[in-house]
Amino acid sequence: MTYDVWLRPQRRSRGEPALSREQIVAAALALLDSEGVEALSMRRLGAKLNAGATSLYWHVANKEQLLALVVDQVFGEIESPDPDDSAGWRAAAMLCGHSIRAVMLRHSWLGPLMSDSGYAYGGPAMMRLSEALLALFEKAGATPEVAEGATQTLCGYVMGVATAESARLRMLTRAGQDEGEWVAKAYVDVEKIAEPYPRIVDLYARHRDEDPRLTRDRSFQYGLDLVLDGVAARLPPPSP
Repeated sequence: MTYDVWLRPQRRSRGEPALSREQIVAAALALLDSEGVEALSMRRLGAKLNAGATSLYWHVANKEQLLALVVDQVFGEIESPDPDDSAGWRAAAMLCGHSIRAVMLRHSWLGPLMSDSGYAYGGPAMMRLSEALLALFEKAGATPEVAEGATQTLCGYVMGVATAESARLRMLTRAGQDEGEWVAKAYVDVEKIAEPYPRIVDLYARHRDEDPRLTRDRSFQYGLDLVLDGVAARLPPPSP
């Protein structure tokens, strides 16, 4: 199981240059960011580190455990909410949602990997994030059950949207296409297909000349507001 890696003691091999777990994770992260999950193998990573693949197994039992460490490293980049934020629970949750999305777009392989794995890479950093969100909602007056649902819904929404965005951006990168040009060309065909559906035609017309990045940002913010509106509806009314 991938969770075993958090209980696995760090070891050093004899007769070879010292290689730390941190070095392995940093090199794996660089490879994932530049070439994606498909490019990562223990043999290739060992070559990049000028070490044999067998030396990596002193630190991780397999590739799955390595991915668990890298995912946790990435989750450590997310800005966890402060339950005592003077701006209030909603502002703190909003900042956290935007931070999750930014991290997932920066590491575009993360969303598809977690989707394929069934989100099986939870480690200390993900637990710290969940703990902070639970504390944030509970301090706002939520019961433990409501705090759990709010945390799951917020993270599910943000990660789902960011995964879809990442997939499109990775596709465009592989094709060497600019997002704005791709969207403009796609609208030509899509509007023809949508002719029998007047509301869809109107929707496309309203967004056709927009910068697609701004469209994505606005759509994400709208959905995040809806999620937090739903959370607010489950909280007790503020004291008069």
